[in-house]
Amino acid sequence: MNKKELDSIFEDQKRFFETGSTKDVKKRVELLLKLKRKLSESEDLICSALEKDLGKSKTETFLTEIYMLMTEITFFIKNLSSLSTPKKVRTPLSAFPGKSLIFAEPYGNVLIISPWNYPLQLALAPLVGAVAAGNCVILKPSEYAPHTAAALEKIISGVFSKEHVCTVCGGIEETSYLLEKPNDYIFFTGSPQIGKVVMEKAALNLTPLTLELGGKSPCIVDRTADIALSAKRIAWGKFINAGQTCVAPDYILIEEEIKERFLKELIKHIELFYAYADKEHSNGYAQFPRIINEKHFSRLEGYIKNQKVIYGGICEREKLFISPTIIENPYLDSPVMQNEIFGPVLPVIEVSRREEALEFVKNFPKPLALYIFSNDSEFVSKSLNTISSGGACINDTISHITSEHLPFGGVGNSGMGSYHGKSSFDTFTHYKSVLFKGRLDIKAKYPPYGENFILNLIKKIISK
Repeated sequence: MNKKELDSIFEDQKRFFETGSTKDVKKRVELLLKLKRKLSESEDLICSALEKDLGKSKTETFLTEIYMLMTEITFFIKNLSSLSTPKKVRTPLSAFPGKSLIFAEPYGNVLIISPWNYPLQLALAPLVGAVAAGNCVILKPSEYAPHTAAALEKIISGVFSKEHVCTVCGGIEETSYLLEKPNDYIFFTGSPQIGKVVMEKAALNLTPLTLELGGKSPCIVDRTADIALSAKRIAWGKFINAGQTCVAPDYILIEEEIKERFLKELIKHIELFYAYADKEHSNGYAQFPRIINEKHFSRLEGYIKNQKVIYGGICEREKLFISPTIIENPYLDSPVMQNEIFGPVLPVIEVSRREEALEFVKNFPKPLALYIFSNDSEFVSKSLNTISSGGACINDTISHITSEHLPFGGVGNSGMGSYHGKSSFDTFTHYKSVLFKGRLDIKAKYPPYGENFILNLIKKIISK
């Protein structure tokens, strides 16, 4: 799409927003209902696209992409009226007599830049919040998942007018140009490196933004944990979508006395989940997704080289396949420990004491997620108080991001801002404070100022 076409889309959406049409709550709900129906009708299209882009099975696509969107849309259909209603708050003595209200006002024109790893869910989840809040949206899906981007364009055009919500397919050139526009809000999901570029571009127009980034999410397993259950839940959270998940456990810190038992259980559950007949080749692995492209395949293959691989390590470039892989005690300065892995490679690092694990994690930037497997409530509490993270999950992985009642977002290097449920509405809303003043006037607030009864009375009241 050329610059002239992008300019036209941007200006058309500006004009459409100024008509006030997007602020009609009833229309917003109707469009969300229409989107929900369209997603349901497009299930085969979506599953086919994600199978082509990432090798995802239909079940994994439904659970990790479609289902989460359906629950998000349902939340807004049920709650949009109350979320949009002006909220009355107390009026202080200084503004008496009067009435104070907070109005939920959409920002206007929103740019959403979505990633390739969950190319449907991570595009439409913020879009649902932006539309629910009354905004116009330009959606820029990832060029790395072209089949899903085409499906998104078809779904969105079947629900919204182009002046309201428009999908812009393309690459870096289109993204860069859209970032130069005076957007009213930017929502970006991706890496911290690109997040810095987006933030720099947003600063030129003083555009507020949300950055959903990533990082190395640690997983601590102590001696009090249920070893079999912990291994099962970690295997699921790490290897779903072939590890290409921003909140996947990036590495495990485990007390040495339980490490061997844990590894046996971990391997057992990997094999149960991806039941294969031939573990030496990709065609023996059932329902295991592929790496998105050769660039990321090479990156992950490099992480495995020169490491102590204790399980897996099969790499087939022509099929973009890397098997679930466990490596043991990598060096801290090795690439696999210096970068977010974002693939099916799991380092397991033993520690002599669980407190050592907390100190280890503090050597890294603040993670997007923190996972603690322990049945010791005191240690869990200490871990949550010691380590700052975007979110946390105790005795499970990933599940905390599936709740529309829990805000999802990062902190520090893992991002800023949050969304899901009400938090999405808050993200795409400017809360405008409005005071309605009564006719009664207090003369004491006007000059010339002098000692008087009213002023002394106010002083006494506020000093109490």
